[in-house]
Amino acid sequence: MGEDDSDDALQAGGEDRLPWLEAVEEEDAEGPSIAKLVAAIVIGLVAIGVIVGGLFWLGNRGQDATGEVIAAPQGDYKVRPADPGGMNVSGEGDVSAAASAGRQPQGNLNVNAVPEAPVTAAPRPATPAPAPAPAPPVAAPAPPAPPAPAPAPAAGGATIQLGAFSSGASANGAWTSLSGRFRYLAPLSHSVATAEVNGRTYYRLRASGPGASDVCRRLRAAGETCAIVN
Repeated sequence: MGEDDSDDALQAGGEDRLPWLEAVEEEDAEGPSIAKLVAAIVIGLVAIGVIVGGLFWLGNRGQDATGEVIAAPQGDYKVRPADPGGMNVSGEGDVSAAASAGRQPQGNLNVNAVPEAPVTAAPRPATPAPAPAPAPPVAAPAPPAPPAPAPAPAAGGATIQLGAFSSGASANGAWTSLSGRFRYLAPLSHSVATAEVNGRTYYRLRASGPGASDVCRRLRAAGETCAIVN
C-alpha cells in the first residue's frame, strides 16, 4: 500500500515538472527548400539559353541572302493585246498620236498651195520728228542813257580836257587816278562828255574851275596829256 502511493507520487511529480527545469532543445533554422532552389536554377538556365539563341539568330540572319540583283524579264515589258476592246476614240492613229508614241511621222506639204513670193509686212509710218522748242524771246537792249551835259564852266575859270576814253567808266577811273596823284587837280570839278568821231563814241574827261589853265600847264610839265578847251 505504501509503495503504490510512492509510485503514484513519483509519476505525478514527473508530469507536473516545472518548464524552466527542463532542458531547452535547439530548433533547426528554416532555410529554402530544395525544390525552390532547383526551380530557380532551371529558370536562369532557360533565360540564358534564350538570350544566346536570339543573339545567334540575329548574327546569322543575313547569311542566307546571295545579294544578286533581280534581272528584268526578257522581252517587251508591255504587250499589246490582240483584242484590245474598249471604245474607239476619234482621231486615234493620227500624226500627233504617232509622234507621241515615238514614231517619226511622214508629213506631206503641198508646196503648190503656198505662195512663192514672200509676204512683206506693211511699212510702218515714220515717226515724226519732234517739233523744235520755240526760242525764248530776247529782250531788246535798253537804249543808252543820254550823257549828262557838261557843266558850265565856273565863272573866272577855264575848261581843260584830260583825255578821251572808250567808255564812261574808263574816264571816271582816269579822274580818280589823276586826282590822287596830283593834289592840285582835286579841287577842280570833272565831267564826262560824249563825242561821235568816224562812227565811234568817245568819252572825254574834262575839268573846270578857278586856276584850270595853270593846272593844265603843270600837268603837261609832269608828262600828262592836257588841253585847254575853253
